[in-house]
Amino acid sequence: MSEIHNALAKRILILDGAMGTMLQRHNFTEEDFRGERFKDFPHPLKGNNDLLSLTQPEAIKDVHRQYFAAGADIVETNTFSGTTIGMADYHMEDLVYELNYESARLAKEVANEFTTANPDKPRFVAGSIGPTNRTASMSPDVNDPGYRAVTFDDLRIAYKEQVNALIDGGCDILLVETIFDTLNAKAALFAIEEVKDERNLDIPTMVSGTITDASGRTLSGQTVEAFLISISHIPLLSVGFNCALGADQLKPYLRRLAHNTQFSVSAHPNAGLPNAFGQYDQTPEEMQALIREYLNDNLINIIGGCCGTTPEHIKLIADVATEYSPRKIETTV
Repeated sequence: MSEIHNALAKRILILDGAMGTMLQRHNFTEEDFRGERFKDFPHPLKGNNDLLSLTQPEAIKDVHRQYFAAGADIVETNTFSGTTIGMADYHMEDLVYELNYESARLAKEVANEFTTANPDKPRFVAGSIGPTNRTASMSPDVNDPGYRAVTFDDLRIAYKEQVNALIDGGCDILLVETIFDTLNAKAALFAIEEVKDERNLDIPTMVSGTITDASGRTLSGQTVEAFLISISHIPLLSVGFNCALGADQLKPYLRRLAHNTQFSVSAHPNAGLPNAFGQYDQTPEEMQALIREYLNDNLINIIGGCCGTTPEHIKLIADVATEYSPRKIETTV
């Protein structure tokens, strides 16, 4: 805890870029996803990126190495869908603990390599805790608005298993990210606090929401300020936004966040908005120029990239961040 706080006080910390974007470069086949261990598994597995931590561990470690080499201080584990709820799509609920543990272990192994090589710049691992594919606040059935596909307790139990495994695997931070439904996030944060109490440990927690459209609201309808109020009772390392929007579109919401919180602020936007084919065209140079505006306006303490970003994007973001001091947190009397 003290090490990450010391680092935050000294400089703007760099978060990694997209894991999925990097894995897509491999063009992994169904057989690659299965590996030897799951070659006879009775259900399709292609697309289950979390599984690659077991079947293609060197590819996962290589992604982490590339981001650290580009200047990242923090890499995220390959566990975005690593709950029983997320893994139900692939009939792999029983593997959740192992998937999270191994993903954290792989990332920590690479982090230790870089920290050992340069002890003055410690590297950290953030356990990625995604939103699941179900929402506790809204009905998936327009004809039954009172129906919920998941309960708060379902989410709490699922997140608790993930959190324990991420900690056991060696994570330094827990990152509840891409939050489209704050009630889901509150279940994750409740689970984290339960685990911290049970294990008598204090692990830093980052929270990152998602503004889904030009209305400036999350999918479940909250404004920036409402989202912030909903999670500020938890002692957080940082609060921020990621995904859905590019750096340019995200900036006004990030400004509102930064001006209303005494937490450190994080951002990992997409590389612009997707084109007609779902690809992200924003170049590293274009994204660097937009991130410079964040820095000029004293908006952030932690900066990285989401969909479409690569080590090339992160390197230029890291380069420009060295020219600035961390966001000063204004205290009100």
